[in-house]
Amino acid sequence: MNCTKSIMPDEVQELFDKLKKDAQASGYNLNTDEAFVTELIKGLIVNQKRYGYNSCPCRLSEGDKWKDMDIICPCDYRDLDVSEFGSCYCALYVSEAVARGEKKFEPVPERRFSSQEKKALSPLDSLGQKKNLAYPVWRCKVCGYLCAREQAPDTCPICKAANDRFEMFF
Repeated sequence: MNCTKSIMPDEVQELFDKLKKDAQASGYNLNTDEAFVTELIKGLIVNQKRYGYNSCPCRLSEGDKWKDMDIICPCDYRDLDVSEFGSCYCALYVSEAVARGEKKFEPVPERRFSSQEKKALSPLDSLGQKKNLAYPVWRCKVCGYLCAREQAPDTCPICKAANDRFEMFF
């Protein structure tokens, strides 16, 4: 059964406009291949209708919002994927260089952890005590935005400050 048959063109256009506006306001770029983006948007709409949230259409959702929080679009992996590979896993978001055609797409490895791996990476142990974190936490010195990953983002998604405005928080 094709789930995209029940999607209205105005639904696709509305979500496209929202994603494009949000991306531009946050210093991101949508993939310039509109036909490709349209198919991704249809997948987001199907997942919204199916699960009640915009789960990434390129990943297998567990159907549980709390288990899938990391893959609700834009996913937790977007920033690092775009910085490192030029696009996110599903290629909805791309770097400035990819958007301008100066860099080609390259495969993006899956960063999502299994349920067991997520449990092992929890910053709290079973007694609620802080464990050593798997990733450093970076803080934007301009607006206070925090992110936990191997390196600071190229641009703050909140205030658009450059990478050099980030400090390691802990």
